[in-house]
Amino acid sequence: MEESEGRKSEGQEIVVFMLRRESVCSECGAELWKGRFLRMEKQKPLCLECADLDHLAFLPRGDTALTRRSRKYSGLSAVVVQFSRTRGRYERQGLLVEEAALERAEKECLGDEEQRRMAQERAAELREHADERYLEQFAEQIKTQYPGCPPDEAERIAIHACRKYSGRIGRSSAAKKFDAEAIELAVKAHVRHTHTRYDYLLTQGWERSDARRAIAEQTMEVLERWRSNAVSA
Repeated sequence: MEESEGRKSEGQEIVVFMLRRESVCSECGAELWKGRFLRMEKQKPLCLECADLDHLAFLPRGDTALTRRSRKYSGLSAVVVQFSRTRGRYERQGLLVEEAALERAEKECLGDEEQRRMAQERAAELREHADERYLEQFAEQIKTQYPGCPPDEAERIAIHACRKYSGRIGRSSAAKKFDAEAIELAVKAHVRHTHTRYDYLLTQGWERSDARRAIAEQTMEVLERWRSNAVSA
């Protein structure tokens, strides 16, 4: 597929809406409560998971230096807006950025006491949503099904997947039983975002479905290599 296919105008920001009232994801049917985020795609509301943006962390507006650095280091980002009834317009509430970019930006801002507090709060939230035992078990299941997956990546996948399951679907029975499909979805999402040009295509305005088709073969190559216990150099 040529890069011109499935693309909107270059440089167009991805916009995510902070809800003022309840909605429902048109793809998975999940209920979206007030204060949650949604992405509009082809006039249909999507939760962040279905929009492939759930791996991003929310950075509220207010700290110019932290926002600037986070956006600089994040390959994929989205602007979060909310409608102001008093002003009759959408106003920026912050950004969604890659966690690694936010962590890097926070480290550069650690001279500021407020940023240290923010980093500590985020670390506490991570511990709250993903207990160590569950993480270890999930990571072991990934290593079992994908023996070629590098150990550090298996751990990162487990951290993200466990946080996801403890949030939107409350650690579903499938997740608690380490269902093979749940493991596959978590690993596939990680591969898509870290081993392909998927995030880059989204930043270029590609439709999600077109971007997924464009990187499908590359994604499967990585998955098959990990299943066959062939670790790339």
